[in-house]
Amino acid sequence: MPTTPARIVCLRAAGAALVVELTEPVPRVLHWGQDLGDLSDADCAALSLTAEAAVLNNALDTPRRFTIWPTEADGWSGTPAQQGHRAGTGTTPRLRTTGVEHRQLPDGGGELVVHLVDEVADLEITVSYRLEPSGVLGVQAEVTSRADPQDPAAAAPYDLADLCTLLPLPERAGEVLDFTGKWSRERSPQRRPLEFGSYSREVRRGKPGVDSPYLLAVGVPGFGFRQGEVWGLHVGWSGDQRYLVQRLPEGAGTHAAVLGGGELLRAGEIRLGPGESHRTPVCWFAWSGQGLDGLADRFHRLLRDRPTHPRGPRPLILNSWEAVYFDHDLDRLLRLADRAAEVGVERFVLDDGWFSGRRDDSAGLGDWTVDPAVWPDGLTPLVDHVRGLGMEFGLWVEPEMVNLDSDLARSRPEWILGPSAGLGPSARHQYALNLAEPDAWSYLLDALDRLVTRYAVDFLKWDHNRELHEAVRPGPDGADRPGGHAQVAALYRLIDALKQRHPGLEIESCASGGGRIDLGILQRTDRVWPSDCNDPLERQSIQRWTGQLLPPELVGTHVGPSPSHTTGRPGSDTFRLVTSLFGHAGIEQDLTRCTPEELARITAWSRLYREFRPLLHTGRVVRADLGDEAVLLHGVVAEDAASALYCWARLSTSAAGQSGRVRLPGLRTDAAYRIRIRTELGLPSLHQTANPPWADQALADWITVPGPVLGLAGLPMPTLDPEQALLIEVRMQG
Repeated sequence: MPTTPARIVCLRAAGAALVVELTEPVPRVLHWGQDLGDLSDADCAALSLTAEAAVLNNALDTPRRFTIWPTEADGWSGTPAQQGHRAGTGTTPRLRTTGVEHRQLPDGGGELVVHLVDEVADLEITVSYRLEPSGVLGVQAEVTSRADPQDPAAAAPYDLADLCTLLPLPERAGEVLDFTGKWSRERSPQRRPLEFGSYSREVRRGKPGVDSPYLLAVGVPGFGFRQGEVWGLHVGWSGDQRYLVQRLPEGAGTHAAVLGGGELLRAGEIRLGPGESHRTPVCWFAWSGQGLDGLADRFHRLLRDRPTHPRGPRPLILNSWEAVYFDHDLDRLLRLADRAAEVGVERFVLDDGWFSGRRDDSAGLGDWTVDPAVWPDGLTPLVDHVRGLGMEFGLWVEPEMVNLDSDLARSRPEWILGPSAGLGPSARHQYALNLAEPDAWSYLLDALDRLVTRYAVDFLKWDHNRELHEAVRPGPDGADRPGGHAQVAALYRLIDALKQRHPGLEIESCASGGGRIDLGILQRTDRVWPSDCNDPLERQSIQRWTGQLLPPELVGTHVGPSPSHTTGRPGSDTFRLVTSLFGHAGIEQDLTRCTPEELARITAWSRLYREFRPLLHTGRVVRADLGDEAVLLHGVVAEDAASALYCWARLSTSAAGQSGRVRLPGLRTDAAYRIRIRTELGLPSLHQTANPPWADQALADWITVPGPVLGLAGLPMPTLDPEQALLIEVRMQG
């Protein structure tokens, strides 16, 4: 049961804390970041006293405070928590607290719920903070219109323009990291100093997009993977978003800046009539005192703590796309399945091209029935063959989209999401269906249910290939209304309903590769496809930064052919195979065209994946801070640091001839370890005459190296040729 809180509430978990003082009329944030310990009454009094800022010249006559719901009533001149109006009135919120609940969570952390009322706009607002055992803080708000339906003045709905969740940052948080990208080059990091003003990223694509900010981090200048304080935010929503970091000259109370974000609402999208409510998506905040790896640790634990998180071994996948594309010839696919089973594949996925009229990407989307011209006996012959070989069966779908050249578009053009004045340009020859239309939603649920039921489908690769522009739908009066929010909400309901009917079904979020990766979609899906690019040179970076939020078992990492289908770049087998090992591994190539030597190496890689997936899918992701951007060292270390697997990779040449000593992060410095270099995938080509002696010995057998040498002094690493990689296995001795 909720308890009556003290004047100061402290949520604590895993070395992080949020401290809120229940001031009137609105509580204020005293601290967010490192845990301050078990605060005594005297400590709380001191924290409250030192939370009062100076009164500045030419400013308010009282000290500014940074509240949990900052508005102009607090003297806050930055982005407010709430924006909206009732027919042009009620634009200056004036809030007061009406109730507070606080409770501890059984496994650590706690919840704080604050109830507010805005009598100017006649709203009730509930702000909820939940500090998870991982130390990640989830913040969510709900706004309800209190207007009396019997009051003539209540006829005007409250037009909600924006809700922004904000938390404070200290002066030392002076550098910003976020991400951009494009198709086949997703999650490219970018850094900048935090200066006065606003740094804002808006997503207006109907999904997070391949250029998603993904995770906005602000830290002490020069923060890296293993060092420095970092404060981070992820918006857990699969539609339009906004990320913000803002620094005003007067600060935010005693704090220097603010970090925040939320769903980006279109004008007129949320209109609250009497008694109606709107709930924000969860904004996930995290602090780390150990750099970006510490931040990743928190998010990985958050995801692994979910009851729905995949628990069993993640099956090795073969996806048919780059093997056959639209050439769905049964005999060819049967041979591909045979070869897949021979190399150790555990799940066979049939990609695009199986449904009616789908001979290229210009037709068929929306007609989710098997094409009798290509599959006269349905998918049964392939499915039975796949299952007879001991593999699971998966299928590609893109339910939210429709081609105009389809039976669905011809019979139900009113289901297409777009303005009544006429559709704008297509993208990839397709448009979006209006999922908020009940009949369209039911059609999709029934079509997917029939497919999954008939073929006992284990896995759906759920794609979403176009961005949403002019995403409007008919309102109650027949006029066009913004539909982006309703589209995402309907998508969530659709997936939830399908999974309720098929509890064992796994779903991958695939959106032109990595265009829809967020913790909203991952509440109901089981992995993501981070990029359509399988070029290992690009993948080393894409996977490295996707892992800033997601643990490896949720990230599809497939080995593709040489040359790469997306870049045309040739690559060595070793580099391709080592790169694709660190995730939920799979194959994206035509195995029937491989030489016996290539198949033997892929088979060895398959065995290696099964050997290491218990470690890779439960351990801590670590990344070394290196001065040379041409080389990478990353790995996964067991929670008890008793074992680890590292990848030493070179992306390009360097000015320096050798890398010097490189620390292996994450190991215990008070233990002794054995290390060896795994050679099953072949050895990289070298840009040197001879290896460092330890490497030659580790190629032959295990060698013993004390923890301080590995973790503090480091190993002199071999100098590899560009686009080469080496696998290093580590086990604790004794």
